[in-house]
Amino acid sequence: MGRLFGTDGVRGVANADLTAEMALGLSVAAAHVLAEAGTFEGHRPRAVVGRDPRASGEFLEAAVVAGLASAGVDVLLVGVLPTPAVAYLTGELGADLGVMLSASHNAMPDNGIKFFARGGHKLADELEDRIESVYEEHRTGAPWDRPTGSGVGRVRAYEEGFDRYVAHLLSALPNRLDGLKVVLDEAHGAAARVSPEAFQRAGAEVVTIGAEPDGLNINDGCGSTHLDKIKAAVVEHGADLGIAHDGDADRCLAVDHTGAEVDGDQILAVLALAMRERSALRSETVVATVMSNLGFKLAMEREGIRLVQTAVGDRYVLEEMKEHGFALGGEQSGHVIILDHATTGDGTLTGLLLAARVAQSGRTLRELAAVMERLPQVLINVPDVDRTRVGTSAELSTAVADAERELGATGRVLLRPSGTEPLVRVMVEAADIEQARSVAGRLADAVKSALG
Repeated sequence: MGRLFGTDGVRGVANADLTAEMALGLSVAAAHVLAEAGTFEGHRPRAVVGRDPRASGEFLEAAVVAGLASAGVDVLLVGVLPTPAVAYLTGELGADLGVMLSASHNAMPDNGIKFFARGGHKLADELEDRIESVYEEHRTGAPWDRPTGSGVGRVRAYEEGFDRYVAHLLSALPNRLDGLKVVLDEAHGAAARVSPEAFQRAGAEVVTIGAEPDGLNINDGCGSTHLDKIKAAVVEHGADLGIAHDGDADRCLAVDHTGAEVDGDQILAVLALAMRERSALRSETVVATVMSNLGFKLAMEREGIRLVQTAVGDRYVLEEMKEHGFALGGEQSGHVIILDHATTGDGTLTGLLLAARVAQSGRTLRELAAVMERLPQVLINVPDVDRTRVGTSAELSTAVADAERELGATGRVLLRPSGTEPLVRVMVEAADIEQARSVAGRLADAVKSALG
């Protein structure tokens, strides 16, 4: 069996790859593994369970709750809330486990299960491996040790979760948003109620789009993966800025008052300067992945802020932040982690802090985002090659060195083997788009020649 857990939980087409039986079995396995690890020792175990609005989340939630309660875990059902809300409430309520049912920015037919450990942190890889192993063992016939009588878990709705999370978001704001007009695109997702409520309570005038989830329309032509609608809405309503979330609201992209996109790199740059100004940017360091635009790196160097880069994936950003105590990190895609207030990317929090910077500075988001210039970036996927030899091919090393000499200090080359497919990704940045395309094309040919 291939590994069920990816970088962000277990995902697949609901009721095909991810079935009710699997959701139940994984939940029981998680309860047993955490019990074995001593997490429940000395007290009655408790879990927080939330979901995004996908139709399949209704039956998957029922399966997860049944699995946990049958294993003796009490369950607090928080309903439809963003992934970072479930992480926050897991920590805030002292729960032993958090479970979020969502496939984030994926299309509606998909769904996923993500587990949080005590404190609202991602489960360690070894615990995920153990859960998967125990799940597989019992899926093939080994009986569970089941509690009876008063030992079974109890289930209740925790409706206070909404207000507690909104209050938490507002407590993180350095200033109010009075005078700002903001368009919010909720992707018909998990933040459809939370985000408008938080922005309104913070003082902003709010226009919402994509805020009518019906279980079937999540991420459908809207949200952070489809920005055309929010760009048009910002201009139409004369708003100061727009904030777009994905289905589970763990990411945020923005639009300035002219309708121009402000990506995750630019958001990080704006927040880094704002946090340093109020002495909240620990070690004057920001963490980003190797896929961040070179313009971001050059801007941070110019501003005297240290940049630490990690492998691609917000999990690696978070690991680096936790290990060294850094306060801010994120990805170009809009996963931004503010570790003093969240244990995972939080799109609503990111949007609020970005709007707070606009309100506090008296400058437009366009002016603030101009702290960095996005260099042209070209990405080519080269299929059907031996991705394992990217780092060992002498021919490819020579081609990369030639490209780097041509680009100089204002360009960059990155070759990344895919983690799941027999292909290599060629990324080239340069001050001129035509040069970036030319160099990327030559490197793609070199990859085919060397690894094909």
